[in-house]
Amino acid sequence: MDEGLKSELQKAGIFTTTLDGLYNWGRKNSLWPLQFGLACCAIEMIATSMARYDLARFGAEVFRPSPRQADLMIVAGTVTKKMAPQVVRLYRQMPSPKYVIAMGACAISGGPFKQGYNVLKGIDRFIPVDVHIPGCPPRPEALLHSIMTLQRKITEDSLAKNRAKEEKERLKSELPIPVHGAHDLEPAQNPKIWKAPAARKA
Repeated sequence: MDEGLKSELQKAGIFTTTLDGLYNWGRKNSLWPLQFGLACCAIEMIATSMARYDLARFGAEVFRPSPRQADLMIVAGTVTKKMAPQVVRLYRQMPSPKYVIAMGACAISGGPFKQGYNVLKGIDRFIPVDVHIPGCPPRPEALLHSIMTLQRKITEDSLAKNRAKEEKERLKSELPIPVHGAHDLEPAQNPKIWKAPAARKA
């Protein structure tokens, strides 16, 4: 539709949209994050939902206590190898379409604890991450920015693409949960999600 005609109709109180636009508008303005925190970044996540920053303005204030009621996982804090299977299990229990935000340096790469034998070097080794937030810890404004980035990503979805994505996520959700082996997690990473970068030649 011509933008001029659309503007004139809006002045008369008539708004036009597409089915995809209406569908995505509803989804992006009703994100339900999982009530789930791992370490110090969770304090910043909690602060984001308080009155000063007011996450409710973006339609994501309803933190759900059950993964079966949530569509957004915010991995906030250090993921230890002991905790990694539980994070994957919670992700598998979330209904599609679902999204993941890796909040803070620890969730992205292990952060200052990267050299520790017990720390996972990034949650994206096991589950697909949509938005990364750098920082140690990132401020509430950074989480608000990541929510808006995710909302823009949701706006670009289409019903047809979303059905294909749901099927892809369904197959991903059937991937095995890592178990504790003799020396490390088995598998050490999910080969369908993450592959080690090729070594550079000097």
